[in-house]
Amino acid sequence: MDDLFGSADGFEILPMIDAEVRFWRGFYSSARSAELMQQLTNETSWRQETIILWGKQHLQPRLSAWYADTDTKYAYSGLMLAEREWTATLQQIREDVEAATGLRYNSVLLNLYRDGQDSMGWHSDDETELGINPAVASLSLGATRLFRFRHRFRHHGAAAQKSVAVELTDGSLLLMAGPTQHYWQHGIAKVRAETGARLNLTFRKITKRAKSPQQENQDEMGRQSRE
Repeated sequence: MDDLFGSADGFEILPMIDAEVRFWRGFYSSARSAELMQQLTNETSWRQETIILWGKQHLQPRLSAWYADTDTKYAYSGLMLAEREWTATLQQIREDVEAATGLRYNSVLLNLYRDGQDSMGWHSDDETELGINPAVASLSLGATRLFRFRHRFRHHGAAAQKSVAVELTDGSLLLMAGPTQHYWQHGIAKVRAETGARLNLTFRKITKRAKSPQQENQDEMGRQSRE
């Protein structure tokens, strides 16, 4: 790889049962990460979306934007996302991530965590339009945040699984694939300490037409009831 990238060591496999999770620390160099952070912060049409949880509307505790190939739709928490055309910056990042993972993606969700009070609740990326065993590639730019996994079913007894925490550092790439979304939830909690901005890009491949917000919200309530 050329000097736009950091470590050439590639992915390390995280030892998690019922999952295929790999982490590449320093996928992008610090200089390249800073350049992308500035470009994406300025180029992106950020929105603070309203989502539906347990039948109530809430403002997401972060800013977001959705870019995708034509006729690609994605829905979660009662929110239907319509695609925006890929920018040159996003297209270049997509090509880099595809080359690193050996997979193809037709969409990316950008989340801007403005400070430590912005967060992501526990969830799995298991929407029907992502297919049976979805692959999600997550690129982090900016401040380090703690990314936690918890098993959805193995909570007690000899088979109980401890939660797993990964520090998503500047320029790192996390790949979740195989059965991961069936068995694990992930999230990013609020932190009290002063924390800088973090920008996250999650690349996905949409394989089916998205459900309506009403259908998706019913599925979301069903998923929450299993927690």
